[in-house]
Amino acid sequence: MSELPETNAKEQMLLKHLVEQYILDGTPVGSKTLADNPKLNISSATIRNVMADLEAKGYVSSPHTSAGRIPTQQGYRLFVDNLLTLQPINRIDLTQVSGQLDPDMTAQELVESASAILSEVTQMAGLVTIPRRDRTILRHLEFLPLSDQRVLVILVLDDHEVQNRVIQTEQTYSEIQLREASNYLNQSYVGQDVTQIRRRLIDSMQNDKDSMNSLMTLAIDIAEQSLPQEAENSGDYVLAGQENLLDLSQSTAVEDLRALFQAFSTKSDILDLLDRSMESEGIQLFIGHESGYQILDECSVVTSAYQIDGEQVGVLGVVGPTRMPYQRIIPAVDVTARLLSAALGGLRSKSSD
Repeated sequence: MSELPETNAKEQMLLKHLVEQYILDGTPVGSKTLADNPKLNISSATIRNVMADLEAKGYVSSPHTSAGRIPTQQGYRLFVDNLLTLQPINRIDLTQVSGQLDPDMTAQELVESASAILSEVTQMAGLVTIPRRDRTILRHLEFLPLSDQRVLVILVLDDHEVQNRVIQTEQTYSEIQLREASNYLNQSYVGQDVTQIRRRLIDSMQNDKDSMNSLMTLAIDIAEQSLPQEAENSGDYVLAGQENLLDLSQSTAVEDLRALFQAFSTKSDILDLLDRSMESEGIQLFIGHESGYQILDECSVVTSAYQIDGEQVGVLGVVGPTRMPYQRIIPAVDVTARLLSAALGGLRSKSSD
């Protein structure tokens, strides 16, 4: 990001009030409006001069339809970095966020709830990526016989996640045989990473085939087919509230909104931006072209990574117009990330008990 032109205290004060007024009502702010502000106590002539200086430095612009001025993306950046007064999330919203992020939910349910909460609290589009895990721990497995030499495999993994898989076997196994095989695997491998379990089973079959009994052979044969080949790192996100952008983006052309909704649908650009946010701690804010994607040139994206056991595993955030109430949005994103991390941490603790 290029360095911003220097500003003095008077320029910063007027820019702060101009941005706040523009965010509030969405119309260009004239010198008279600022002069009528009792907090400023500056003459109209001085305000006009300062506004001209701010425009020359690229912080505000004058739409051709009005004598008033609006902040540029550069103006928003100076405002957010140096002039913004954050507004703590109110008690009602905090209670709402806390109550809807229940550690008894699955990880998928928590992600979906967090996305909906962000949308509702901020009135923007809420985004939460699916947790990306380097390890997936086996908690329990069970085999049940089906017809035509098929077996239903029930896997209970981290975070209360239950997966059902149907596999085809070379021969028919009885319910007793399958129960003995699942008991053997549960006793030997529960609490271990599924990728490592699968690798150890394959190694056992290759190295100790002559010494294995029929139970071990059966267990390894079924487990090899049913356990995931690698830890699941889902490249996806949950989106909620994109319809809010229709109400908040009155100045955005219809074709721009259509293209933005298409970006939400194809996901690749949005995911790339969210992935970049994973590399940093705390709040990340992309204003307009700072995202690097033309489709987001009229938008701001506020993100924060969330964690499980101190490891950053995903990102959540909101997408909205550059004229968003940053003083409310930033704390809402920050609090939701912290509460989602706490809920996922509590869920992980329960899974390991």
